[in-house]
Amino acid sequence: MKNKRWFFILMAVAMVFAFVASPASVQAAAKVPTFKITEVVKDTKVSIEAKDFPANVDFVVMMGEYYTKGVKGIEVGKFNSGAGGSFAASFDIPAELKGRAEISIRMEGTGGWYSYNWFVNDPNGTWPNKPTAQPTAQPTAQPTAQPTAQPTTKPVTKVVPSITIKSVEAGKHVTIETANFPKNVTFTVTMGKMWTAGIKGVEVAMIDSDEGGAFQANFEIPAALAKEERISIRFQSKEGYYAYNWFWNQSGTAATPAPTATPAPTGTATPAPQVKNPKFMISAVEEGKTVSVKAENFPANTEFVVRMGKMWTAGKGGIEAAKFNSGAGGAFEATYPIPADLAKLDRISIRLDGTGGWYAYNWFWNSTVK
Repeated sequence: MKNKRWFFILMAVAMVFAFVASPASVQAAAKVPTFKITEVVKDTKVSIEAKDFPANVDFVVMMGEYYTKGVKGIEVGKFNSGAGGSFAASFDIPAELKGRAEISIRMEGTGGWYSYNWFVNDPNGTWPNKPTAQPTAQPTAQPTAQPTAQPTTKPVTKVVPSITIKSVEAGKHVTIETANFPKNVTFTVTMGKMWTAGIKGVEVAMIDSDEGGAFQANFEIPAALAKEERISIRFQSKEGYYAYNWFWNQSGTAATPAPTATPAPTGTATPAPQVKNPKFMISAVEEGKTVSVKAENFPANTEFVVRMGKMWTAGKGGIEAAKFNSGAGGAFEATYPIPADLAKLDRISIRLDGTGGWYAYNWFWNSTVK
């Protein structure tokens, strides 16, 4: 895959994941119903565009907390799919979920059909202290009324496109690296203020994913954002694919600011040593079990504690997962266990806290990537 010049951010984003259970009369070529989010009016309504829906099926539309996939959510509408195929619709956001940062939406139909997605309601919104329901096991491939034969439709493999920050030249450029991108899809790249997820940001480029998968690119930071401390970056396609992340607008950093440097003692002519920013990227994940990292610029002979927590916490006050001494410092690779209390979360923050004020943090999708 050829390299491209763009900018690098970590984190990630999410695609529609739908799993259909169809009656025995559905042929092997049956399509999987999916829907994408086309518009959100904060705390008011969400608009969707659906495709490949079955004909003449009654559906119930539900919304719930982000972590629930809409299972046993609040009913917000009912409809009959009529001729099936593609259609557009809008649904009101229930009062119980107003103010939430992200919301799940689910459509469940008779005969075992269903599809779900999620959307950003308010980038500055709230998160539940504890998910109202952890994601439950996926329904079996059989509809409620058992057919005489097993359904032929297979679940769709969950592949989440993501972007990771590689480097930054403050106020000028950001370099990114992608993973799991679809083939031959045109993306619009936007940047915006922190917490916006890049939605309705300043357009900085249009790119084609070519062969997809992983590639690098760099982008100019818009003049309107050049003085911002932190910046969001987003990739969005007309097909509904998207990924977003954010970065510190500091030269040479990725997702972590430098620790506060200790001033040199007064009365000495010896200059303070040059301080590098410790940072790490996620290299692999075994869902619910372990996460592997590649670190660089770590100080020598420093004791570190590895903590993990919920998304958006930066790992502060998280569950202790491991301890280590950085030894000679510099670069290293390591694998840490995911605490049992976090094993069912979709996204997890990870933080390395060291003595002397050193720290670095990141986050990862809790799905297997090797």
